[in-house]
Amino acid sequence: MLELMKQNAKNVIVVHPRFEGSWPFVADYLAKHWQAAETQLIRLDKYEERSIEQLIPHPETVERLISLMATVSLEGVKVLDKLKEAVIYTDPYGKQASEECLSVLKENKVKLYKHDSEGYWGQSVAEFALGLTLSALRQIPQGYKSMMTSLKPWDYDPEDGMGQAGKRGVQFCDSTDFTSGTLEGKRVRIVGAGNIASRFASFAHFMGADVAAWDPYAPEASFHRSGSRRVRYLEQLLDDAEIFLPMLPLIETTRGLIKAEHIKRLPKGCLVVLVTRALITDFATIKERVLKDELSLAADVFDVEPVPLDDPLLGRQNVIHTPHMAGRTKEANYRYAEMLLAFFQP
Repeated sequence: MLELMKQNAKNVIVVHPRFEGSWPFVADYLAKHWQAAETQLIRLDKYEERSIEQLIPHPETVERLISLMATVSLEGVKVLDKLKEAVIYTDPYGKQASEECLSVLKENKVKLYKHDSEGYWGQSVAEFALGLTLSALRQIPQGYKSMMTSLKPWDYDPEDGMGQAGKRGVQFCDSTDFTSGTLEGKRVRIVGAGNIASRFASFAHFMGADVAAWDPYAPEASFHRSGSRRVRYLEQLLDDAEIFLPMLPLIETTRGLIKAEHIKRLPKGCLVVLVTRALITDFATIKERVLKDELSLAADVFDVEPVPLDDPLLGRQNVIHTPHMAGRTKEANYRYAEMLLAFFQP
């Protein structure tokens, strides 16, 4: 334990470094914003395996507990006899303690809380998706990379010195083989209308895109608030898509939801943006069409991660790629903490 412990703290946060490997800013934010004068943060070292009743100096005074991957034993929850409210996570995403421990806590009328959505990283992922989309439309990463090794990118003149309709010209270097230019006016087609998808839809709508979305489980408000037109069938998103974004979480019912037949219907030149999970799609078919120069791809997620260094997707002019980093910002950490604190009684 790295921090001096307060005596008789009513609110206690116990955090193991395994949790902070995923969420390094959460515990400090909790301690700062949760009635700081009455709150004790106990930060464990990596070898600590003692149960919480051995870690808290006065467990009999604790009324509220947030345990983030600390060891929680059946004996430990029995000792916390004044406990009224608790969050007890055994993994970074909300898995709780054993059923025996939870049963004892419920018998003692302890209110147990856990995240009821993944909204804590919705804004971070949606903004990242917007960044990928704009970067792909204007080939910003390709331009950055090319100017590091050559002066040729600065030369916009055609070979014979005379311009040609629809070809490279002064400051114009967008690829006309794929969706390019402004987001304004583009036909943006989104699979999903949840925390991430609805945010991205609102960004695209605000910037002047024609946005349509499909999500049979989302309420009507998710569509009209984000400025997207609701379609009733997935197939209605495919044939005219200029930018196609599958934006669903990976669960049993969404795995492989975007099938090969769907990918094959996307128009030649369509930009596919992937930021949630690649395996909600038939990624092999996306890859096949990208390698044939039929689609462009902006991806933060892949079917195999890390992507092998000899993967033919890497370094292509019609691909931009990042290493699965969309969701983890300081703000996502803060939102994770805020959503936990919101459960507790004022």
